[in-house]
Amino acid sequence: MASLLMICGSLRKASQNRMLLEAAGRLWTGKAEMASIDMPVYNGDDEDQSGLPKAAQLLVSQITAADAVLIGTPEYNQSIPGGLKNAFDWVSRVEGKPWADKPVAIVSAAAGRAGGARAQYALRLAMTPFQPRLLTGPEVMVAAAHKEFNGAGELISEAYQKTLRTLLEKLAAEANRG
Repeated sequence: MASLLMICGSLRKASQNRMLLEAAGRLWTGKAEMASIDMPVYNGDDEDQSGLPKAAQLLVSQITAADAVLIGTPEYNQSIPGGLKNAFDWVSRVEGKPWADKPVAIVSAAAGRAGGARAQYALRLAMTPFQPRLLTGPEVMVAAAHKEFNGAGELISEAYQKTLRTLLEKLAAEANRG
């Protein structure tokens, strides 16, 4: 059974992207773990003085240990949240390449009718230097996300559930491919 690391681009505990990732975690057949990107803003002077913060070290070890990674990103001003990019900046500072050839898929939930499409494209661009095995689809972009989760935070649309399940099956196949 492949292990899945889920990274939520939103720091909010009740974010719709976190709910989408939790729905994915329930569908995943192996171990699924949620990572945290709550860490200080990258500053080279701080890195020189103190090294990587513990939160960044933990994220690096989680990425390295995971068989696959699923990133859920909201769309902030037509791009990815600063906290998500910041986490990537910290991870880029380590020796070795924790993302290299790692199977990675992207999902998004957003208020708009495009479901976070621009954020997904921006995230793909931000991931390029890391050289993961980034899945191209099926694209899971939950539009009008405030209407797509019930009071328990569960994804209610059968169409979105089906697409999410298909994406996870492809991600698992990539993880098991080695």
